[in-house]
Amino acid sequence: MEKHRELVFAKFTEDDVEKLSDIMRRSFDMDAKIHLGIESGGPTGYDNGDYLRKWYLDGKATPFVILKNDAPIGGICLWINEDKINYLGNIFLDPSCQDKGLGTMVWRLIEQKYPDTIKWQTETPAFSTRNHVFYVNKCGFSVVKINNYKDGQSASYFMEKVMA
Repeated sequence: MEKHRELVFAKFTEDDVEKLSDIMRRSFDMDAKIHLGIESGGPTGYDNGDYLRKWYLDGKATPFVILKNDAPIGGICLWINEDKINYLGNIFLDPSCQDKGLGTMVWRLIEQKYPDTIKWQTETPAFSTRNHVFYVNKCGFSVVKINNYKDGQSASYFMEKVMA
């Protein structure tokens, strides 16, 4: 475990799937409600643990449980590559912890943890304007490509952040 001020990053394990599944479901459902006007929605398996098992337990991933006051509040999944072009698979926080600067704090801590990174890459749904504000305005990413732009629900923004 690594402690940074009020947050702790703990290595994600199979035991964390159940704990984080409900947090992930609430986080993605809130996003779907805000941006699409529907009660629930997210990537396949976001609501039953399958997404976490597939991506967070992938042997090449570097996943963490984000804890505050010893309680899980979210997760982050990274791919740290030899070429130092690293990938943010996703980051999610419990809705009760959003809009309080914690996501920005998590991202700054990740950048500090991986100072040799040349470039960070990520992708996010085009409909999720809150994600765009977070990645572009708070974390310094730039949109470099729009995928499936003709389909509002499957369109996505591919983003990069070149490190100084």
